[in-house]
Amino acid sequence: MTTDLYAVIGNPIQHSQSPFIHAAFAQQTGQALTYTRVLSPFDGFAATVADFVRQGGKGCNITVPFKLEAVAAAARVSERAALAGAANVLDLRPDGWVADNTDGIGLVRDIAHTGAALAGSRVLLIGAGGAAAGALGPLIEGRPREVVVANRTPAKAQALAERHAALAAQHGVALQACGLQDPEGAFDIVLNSSASSLQGAEIPAPASVLRPGTLAIDLMYGPAVEPFLAWARAHGAQAHDGLGMLVEQAAEAFFIWRGVRPQTEPVRAALREALAAKARQQA
Repeated sequence: MTTDLYAVIGNPIQHSQSPFIHAAFAQQTGQALTYTRVLSPFDGFAATVADFVRQGGKGCNITVPFKLEAVAAAARVSERAALAGAANVLDLRPDGWVADNTDGIGLVRDIAHTGAALAGSRVLLIGAGGAAAGALGPLIEGRPREVVVANRTPAKAQALAERHAALAAQHGVALQACGLQDPEGAFDIVLNSSASSLQGAEIPAPASVLRPGTLAIDLMYGPAVEPFLAWARAHGAQAHDGLGMLVEQAAEAFFIWRGVRPQTEPVRAALREALAAKARQQA
C-alpha cells in the first residue's frame, strides 16, 4: 500500500502538534499517510516546498511565518484564502498547488463545540494579523449581529474590516474597527487572535468587554495563554484556549486532502491528555 506524504512547514516548527493530530485522524479513518514537521529557512520557503514535492509530498499545512507566501506559491487560491490573504493549507493537484485557509472554519466549529451561538451574537476579534484575517470571513458567514475588530494599530483593523465589508453587508453583519482600548460595551464572544499571550504582554482589552457568560477564546494554546484565561474567568467569562480550533482546522485540511472527514472529539481529548502528561513530566 502506498503511503502518501504530508507535513507542516514553518519556523519554528518543533512545537507543532499537527503530526499527533493527523496521525490520529489517519488511524481513525484507515488512511495510509505519513505526516511530519519541516523546518523552512525564513528566506527559503519556496525552495522548501519544491523539495517537499520532489520527496513525494501531496499536501502540507503552513504555519508562521509563511502563510502569506503560501498564497503566492499556489497555482490556484480558494475564495476563503484569497479573502484572508493567507493560506494554512496547500493541496497538490495536477496543475500545481491549491491554497486554502481552514483557520476560520476551525474557529467557528470550535465555537459551536462550546455550545455558544455565533448567530445573532456580538463578537470582539482582537488582533488584525494573519490569524484574524483567516478567522474573519467564516465568522461573518456565521451571521453574528456585529463584529468589532480591535487592534493596537487601528488602521490595520480598519483595512481588514474594509476588505470584508462586502461579505458583511451580504450577511447582514455590522462590521466595525477600533483600537485595543476602544471597544464599547460587553460582548457575547471575545476572541484573542493577537500574539499578546505568546509575547507575555498585558491583556489586550479592557475588562469591560466581558460579562458573566461571555465566551472568551485565546486562539493560542499552552502555558502562555493561562494569564488570558485566568483574566477571563475572573470576570465571569467562559474561558477556552485554541486547542479545539487547532484540531478543527486540521480536520478540515484532512478532508481537503483525503476526502474523509474525521471525528474531532476523540482527538481533542487525546491531544489534551498528551499535553497534560508532558507538562506533568516537565514539572
